[in-house]
Amino acid sequence: MHDPRIDSLARQLIRYSTSMKKGEKILLDLYDVPDSIGIALIRETRAVGAIPILRLHSSRLSREMMMGATDAQYGLIAKHLLHEMKDMDAYIAIRGSANIAENSDVPADRMKLVMGRNRPVIDHRVKKTKWCVLRWPTPSMAQQAGMSTEAFEDFYFRCCLLDYKSMLPAMNALKKLMNKTNDVHITGPGTDLKFSIKDIPALTSGGNYNIPDGEVFTSPVRNSAEGFITYNAPTIYQGIPFDGIKLTFSQGKIIKAEAGAKTKELNNILDSDEGARYIGEFALGFHPHIRHAMRDILFDEKICGSFHFTPGQAYEDADNGNRSQVHWDMVSIQRKDTGGGEIYFDGKLIRKDGMFLPKALHNLNG
Repeated sequence: MHDPRIDSLARQLIRYSTSMKKGEKILLDLYDVPDSIGIALIRETRAVGAIPILRLHSSRLSREMMMGATDAQYGLIAKHLLHEMKDMDAYIAIRGSANIAENSDVPADRMKLVMGRNRPVIDHRVKKTKWCVLRWPTPSMAQQAGMSTEAFEDFYFRCCLLDYKSMLPAMNALKKLMNKTNDVHITGPGTDLKFSIKDIPALTSGGNYNIPDGEVFTSPVRNSAEGFITYNAPTIYQGIPFDGIKLTFSQGKIIKAEAGAKTKELNNILDSDEGARYIGEFALGFHPHIRHAMRDILFDEKICGSFHFTPGQAYEDADNGNRSQVHWDMVSIQRKDTGGGEIYFDGKLIRKDGMFLPKALHNLNG
């Protein structure tokens, strides 16, 4: 039996997230997902008079390609992918996988090569197209979340089909506040961090770029971060799981990075290039239905009462000039049940234990 929520999701992605118009071209980039969502997206695209272009992927085949990656091979692949992307007005990627650690044994040098070659493709997509990326619910994701498959699917669609428009007034109020702020101070268990966001634009993200969504983001002045931060949300990057990451900063640079038994792997990633040891994004998350980390960043970075402080590439629209092949959203949750914490803007307490204090922001408290 067909699930009508799939049609609702496709409609939201095409008509709201990417706002497709007649004659526009969209690349539908589908990784290990059922035909039903692909069909719904194609039909919805055609219904608005736009042109669907389809790419299908397999996680295991992608891993096999990367295991033996050569510069000549991925130079050619990236050349054709960039040519294709330059012909698109919009892009939607949906990724499903039975194993989130599928790429964990790809050699670090091969992964670095692939990411470096693909960077221009990603940069063009982010800067020049309308885009939205999301996951597809699978039993492995349900297992990550500690939920039954059915319960997780209900959770997934409840998160993805949130009425984002209703949150925009409070999101815009937070954006305005961040645009007026010079200095940020974050405190909490294992965290005492100061940095500046002066003159760097803040942007709202309410269902336009990621699904599920719910954040306002900017980036710190590149050389401004001082102090240390401990992330309490588990994370995964390049197929490698990490827990309890702690970073220490001086003049904006990560001078010490620790992750228990994975400290070596953490530092290998942060040594990918010079920009990987600087921060490219600072964001506050507030999706009302997402409360706990599940090692899936498109969900975890939106956790209610969280923030993320991201080593690597800055977004062009909130640009601090940092460039890197890495963009790793590391998350810390500050609600009382996770240890609490405070965020100050120019010395004024703005959020305590994950709850915004200014009245105009109360709708973001979940």
